[in-house]
Amino acid sequence: MPLLADDAPALPLDAQGILELAARSMFQLFSSVSQGMFLVDRSGRIVWVNEGYQRFLPDLGFSSVDQFVGRTVEEVIPNTQMRRVLETGQPVLIDLLTNKAGTFVVSRIPLRDDADRVIGAIGIVLFDHPETTLQPLISKFALLQRDLDDARRELASQRRRSLAVAGDGERRSKYTFASFIGSSPAAAEVKRQARRAAQSSSPVLLLGETGTGKELLAHAIHAASSRASGPFVSVNIAAVPDTLLEAEFFGVAPGAYTGADRKGRDGKFKLADGGTLFLDEIGDMPQSLQAKLLRALQEGEIEPLGSNKLVPFNVRILAATSRDLASLVREGKFREDLFYRLHVLPVRVPPLRVRRSDIPALVEALGEDLALRNGTAPPELLPDAMALLAGQPWRGNIRELRNVLEQAVMRSDSQSIDAAQLERILREAGVEPAAPAPVQDPGHAADAGDESRYLRPLAEQVAELERKAIAAALKAHGGNKLATARQLGISRATLYGRLENPE
Repeated sequence: MPLLADDAPALPLDAQGILELAARSMFQLFSSVSQGMFLVDRSGRIVWVNEGYQRFLPDLGFSSVDQFVGRTVEEVIPNTQMRRVLETGQPVLIDLLTNKAGTFVVSRIPLRDDADRVIGAIGIVLFDHPETTLQPLISKFALLQRDLDDARRELASQRRRSLAVAGDGERRSKYTFASFIGSSPAAAEVKRQARRAAQSSSPVLLLGETGTGKELLAHAIHAASSRASGPFVSVNIAAVPDTLLEAEFFGVAPGAYTGADRKGRDGKFKLADGGTLFLDEIGDMPQSLQAKLLRALQEGEIEPLGSNKLVPFNVRILAATSRDLASLVREGKFREDLFYRLHVLPVRVPPLRVRRSDIPALVEALGEDLALRNGTAPPELLPDAMALLAGQPWRGNIRELRNVLEQAVMRSDSQSIDAAQLERILREAGVEPAAPAPVQDPGHAADAGDESRYLRPLAEQVAELERKAIAAALKAHGGNKLATARQLGISRATLYGRLENPE
């Protein structure tokens, strides 16, 4: 006899009951059809493993569940991204995980309490042999990966070609303003000044600590100038012995001295003719050469060693130093007249410690560069690692940041890097790690009660608001540009354009 309507099972009448029923049913479904499941608590510690998942334990190096349960998820499951789910509260519905137990299609879902706080997460192995069960998808993924690898190799090849010396000895600039990563007020201001300098033909003096990106800006100024089609020639004065500097600058006439080339040798001024000459570490120039450099800049002509012939040149001078030139002038170690000749358009490049909000973007860019050079996937820094980086003083600035990141990548067995790994690297370098700090939101506005801040051009205020929105979204998503673009409702290309041209 068929069941009457009154005898049929009924759904709960309240919303909470329906949610609990759905959650219980979904959990039972996943537990029965998935290849394995496990739970972690808020700290990332494994608290439960179902029977299906236990068959993967031997391949992960564990002979019993007791050895597995109670340990942090990074310890027992290489390459897991579960920590990110715990930190962000965002699920990862479909992902590929590869470790020594094999390749798996997995889901990671945060667990929340009644107050909507993340209290743990569940990991689900959907397929344990995706190479057979998901062959069409894997084939497409492999094709995309090959295309990405080809693009990376081509980009690396283009970078190498950009460094190649042309047949006439010229060099071309290899960086643009887009290469100077950062959207903080300090980064935006230095790029604004440098762009204005690029439109002039006057000498530019780049001032700042070592490792801040002075040489990169010199390349960018040349690339944005009317001389971009001409050569970009650089010389690091600190790296050339004093006895060779004059020949390095002005060249050598044929047979000028015993052992000299019979054909002579062009100096940097001659090689840079029609383009830009970058004098790095100008503060280290010996005083004996300063007078000759000043005369060359004033007269627009040089006299090669061993020659009585004056050779005219047409060169735009960019100089850089990490030293205090004004103090050197007062001490009599740098000519005052040469200082004023060079100090026409000074651009002060800020240290990394005053643009901490740029650290996530710098880490992403440096990680991509390391990946291109090493043929590996870019590193992924966990939130605690990013907070640690934001708190460091960075005496060596971006160069030191790159060194720490590269060491972490080379030493890590996982793509993910946490704060503990970075702390070990800093201590081994003789640096006591400073306390972690959240990445600062760039450009705090004036006090809310100060209405004078609105008495500016509207376009300037809109641009400032846009910068703050982008910075806040980047901070919220740990520097992830794809998630940031989605949050702001713009394309990733548009986001990159805003970051490259914040003003």
